[in-house]
Amino acid sequence: MDQVESTESAAEAAIFVGIDVSKASLDVALRPSGEHWGSPNDEAGIAELVERLDAAVLAHFAEAIRPQPRPLPDAQSQALAALVERRAQVVGMLTAEKNRLRQAGPAVRAKVAAHIAWLEQAIEELDGELDQTLRASPLWRERDQLLRSVPGVGPIVSRTLLAHLPELGQGSVKHIATLVGLAPLNRDSGKWRGTRAIWGGRRQVRAALYMAALVGVRHNPVLRAFYERLLTQGKPKKVALTACMHKLLIILHAVLRDRIPWQPTLLAS
Repeated sequence: MDQVESTESAAEAAIFVGIDVSKASLDVALRPSGEHWGSPNDEAGIAELVERLDAAVLAHFAEAIRPQPRPLPDAQSQALAALVERRAQVVGMLTAEKNRLRQAGPAVRAKVAAHIAWLEQAIEELDGELDQTLRASPLWRERDQLLRSVPGVGPIVSRTLLAHLPELGQGSVKHIATLVGLAPLNRDSGKWRGTRAIWGGRRQVRAALYMAALVGVRHNPVLRAFYERLLTQGKPKKVALTACMHKLLIILHAVLRDRIPWQPTLLAS
């Protein structure tokens, strides 16, 4: 047997993958499922192997965290999510065009500048549609105001949370952190203990929390004190910022759960 790998989930129930490699084929076995298959030892066979292992790991992840089924979003929620996603796409295009403008030659500079102006107008229109969509729902208006009471959380972060994390404020914060991908998951096997890492979850929400934490460690007294304490303890900046993302998520969860605007003393420890 040439290679043995293991992946450990949050529930510490490992998947073991054994691959017997020969010149012509790959013989694969999974434990404890007992699944077994063979693939040719070529580019197509390796691609198939990676795809099937990815599927097995995702299934293992779902089994470990036992996510609760969610009802399909209604038309209003789908519209909000679509507008939030489209805005992010247009912002990405705008950033790319601004980068191109710096190096654009005289023949195309005016065209790139015109496209930048068009994209900026599109973002302004999308912001107007998003504001109108939020105003149409008393519940969303209240949740938006509560979220934006927390220093570091602006309209873009709030809209992203409303659209892509409707569970926020309900259930346990541990479950919410797992949904987002901010709950450290184990990578252990037998006596071997690997590092804890965050993975999976909802990328849009993680990206929004990252930006909010960057602002928060400068302007939110709770996050700033927490961040500085972690740095004093020797934590790398990236680790400290990830911890601030998790703490911010806890604060936002409490604000929505209790329906009370943020206060400087909230979760200050």
